[in-house]
Amino acid sequence: MRDYDDVLVSLRRITRAIDLQSKKLEKQTGLTTSQLLVMDAIHKLGNPSPSAIAREVVLSQATVTSLLDRLVKRELVERHKNLQDKRQVSITLTDKGNARLEDAPELLQAGFLREFRKLPDWQRSSLIAGLQHIAYMMDAEELDASPVLDVGDLHSHAAVEPGSTEKGQ
Repeated sequence: MRDYDDVLVSLRRITRAIDLQSKKLEKQTGLTTSQLLVMDAIHKLGNPSPSAIAREVVLSQATVTSLLDRLVKRELVERHKNLQDKRQVSITLTDKGNARLEDAPELLQAGFLREFRKLPDWQRSSLIAGLQHIAYMMDAEELDASPVLDVGDLHSHAAVEPGSTEKGQ
């Protein structure tokens, strides 16, 4: 096997791990990885605005709005208008949403972060530089992508979640 084959096999394994974890999460929780990340951001930030959530999860405002619409329909989150400024909206988890988030298994990136943080600084920097260079070599530098380990259409701001046919799930 050629050395670049080793790189491509490793990339495929990473992609496959993300795909399998996303499917496992959706099967166990009935929620997509993006939905769980939005709920986790709401929990961490405490009554955030949709734009604050978008910044936290590094997704577009349109994608977050679509995700929030679905979570509101499922009664997992609620939108509340600001009493002083009716244009401002804050988002809260419902009791049902808190329970669902609490019962959800660990996201793939949580395990990754735990292991990544154990590495010495030089090794973390080396990994980052190497992966950024691979993205460059694959003409992937301009693709819309968040640090969320998820699968979907990276060209769209409203990515299609695995197993769905609607945008922005």
